[in-house]
Parts: sequence; structure tokens; C-alpha cells
Amino acid sequence: MVRINGEKLDVVGKSVADYLDSAGYDRMRVAVELNGDIVPKVLYADTIFKDGDSVEVVSFVGGG
Repeated sequence: MVRINGEKLDVVGKSVADYLDSAGYDRMRVAVELNGDIVPKVLYADTIFKDGDSVEVVSFVGGG
């Protein structure tokens, strides 16, 4: 299991890109932290979730 934003999800073996797409995130408007490190956007497709990973996905919201 992978903990994403505090929720345990069964996404082991999925890439960051696959998860973001399936969860409805706009990849250009989020930042992803995996086990304390920011994942560069160019690595989303190559970064695969492993059992026990801890992930935070932060969405950017415009306004003013």
C-alpha cells in the first residue's frame, strides 16, 4: 500500500503519471513529494510507487 495525502491506496507498481491521470489531476498544476523528496515533472512517468511509499500531492490554485 502507498499512503497518498494521508490515505492508503493500492497503487504499488503504478507510475506517478498513471496515478495523477487516473485521479483526475492536471500534471502541470501539481507538485508531488515522494518520501520527502520532490519528484521532477519529467520523471513522473518513470517513477514507480513501491509498497510503503509516502506521497503528498499538492495542487496549485490561481486567483488573486
